[in-house]
Amino acid sequence: MIVGRQSQTKDKEQFKMNFLAKLLQGISLAPAVINGVEGLFGPKSGAEKKSAALTFVQSAISVTDAVTNKQIVDQAKFSDGMGKVIDGVVACLNASVWAKKPS
Repeated sequence: MIVGRQSQTKDKEQFKMNFLAKLLQGISLAPAVINGVEGLFGPKSGAEKKSAALTFVQSAISVTDAVTNKQIVDQAKFSDGMGKVIDGVVACLNASVWAKKPS
C-alpha cells in the first residue's frame, strides 16, 4: 500500500508540474503574440485583438490537449485567466517605451 500511495503522490506532483509548465508557456508567449496581433490587426477593436491573441496563445500551448488530459478541468475559467494575462501584458506594453509613438 505504501508503494501505491507514493506512486499516486508522484503522479499528482507530475500532473501539477505539467500544468504549471503549460501555464508558464502561455504567459511567456503573450508579449510576442500581442505584438504580432497588433501588427496584423492594428485597426481592429481591442476586443477583436484580444480574442485573436487568446486564440493564438491557446493554440500554441495546446489547450485542447490539456483539457483532454484533465490538466485543465474548466476551460472557460482557464481562458478567462489567460485573457486577464493578456490584458496585463497589454497594460504593461502600453505603459512602456514600446507604446510611445514618434513625435
